[in-house]
Amino acid sequence: MTTTTDVLIIGAGPTGLYAAYYAGFRGHRVALVDSLPELGGQITAMYPEKQILDVAGFPSVKGRDLVEGLVAQAATAKPDYFLDRTARDLVEDADGVTVTLDDGTEIRAGAVIITAGIGKFSPRPLPAGEGWLGRGLEFFVPSFAPYAGKDVVIVGGGDSAFDWALHLEPVAASVTLVHRRDAFRAHERTVEEVKASRARIITKAEVTALNGGEHVESVDITVDGETTTHPCQAVVAALGFIADLGPIQQWGIEVEKRHIVVDTTMRTNLSRVFAAGDITEYPGKVRLIAVGFGEAATAVNNATVAIDPTAKVFPGHSSEGS
Repeated sequence: MTTTTDVLIIGAGPTGLYAAYYAGFRGHRVALVDSLPELGGQITAMYPEKQILDVAGFPSVKGRDLVEGLVAQAATAKPDYFLDRTARDLVEDADGVTVTLDDGTEIRAGAVIITAGIGKFSPRPLPAGEGWLGRGLEFFVPSFAPYAGKDVVIVGGGDSAFDWALHLEPVAASVTLVHRRDAFRAHERTVEEVKASRARIITKAEVTALNGGEHVESVDITVDGETTTHPCQAVVAALGFIADLGPIQQWGIEVEKRHIVVDTTMRTNLSRVFAAGDITEYPGKVRLIAVGFGEAATAVNNATVAIDPTAKVFPGHSSEGS
């Protein structure tokens, strides 16, 4: 099967959804590919309940609400969605770009915008948790309700670990955060909020065993060689992710430390291939959703000129419509 479009967007997270809307605003036909089965990228997969604080105009917005708004906004472009499918091959020629998906579908586009975030991702395993996934051990917290009244142990010291500790503390019977070091990667303000809550923080420690029958009932925590057993009905392993750009690395695009190198127009070293969002790299890059939105608009406007050299980069403001 072969389909044609003006702009093909690879990645259906916040940046990709906004790029779809903006491409529609520029009058383009839009197609959007994502390896996940749902729209919203990492937010939908991992953080739908998380409060996001750095999107302009929203002092605080829940992840699922932000995605819902972006999906509604993107719908104005009437995009063709290809979900649960991976872009396998990309070939650029003088007239456009052909992308082949893992199911054999070919998409012919005037330009491609890659908004794939960190690429395909898988959670780092908890060594002591082998065999316990779904039996009390989870890597993500898409909903807080299942943790109500439970003793929860969270393993990790990054933003996810502290965010989940902060949000689960009001609903869980207890929350214990275990980290192998006494320094944390999480945002300082969130760390202070967790420290001021009922949650317990144990540092220079490891979860060395999960105990129970069909479901976890306790965990062993080892500190300085001494092991103690703690009641626990839920373990969240927030140890980060193993990211993989996958086939993107074989497309002839310049990549630096798992990120795509772009210029000020968001163009890669391929003339019709652009990128936006967390996947990009350039001097001074800041990885925020808010930055991704701006990069998406920049990429779409410059892709427009790549498709039609007579077009203007800046089309005017959306509020200037008749």
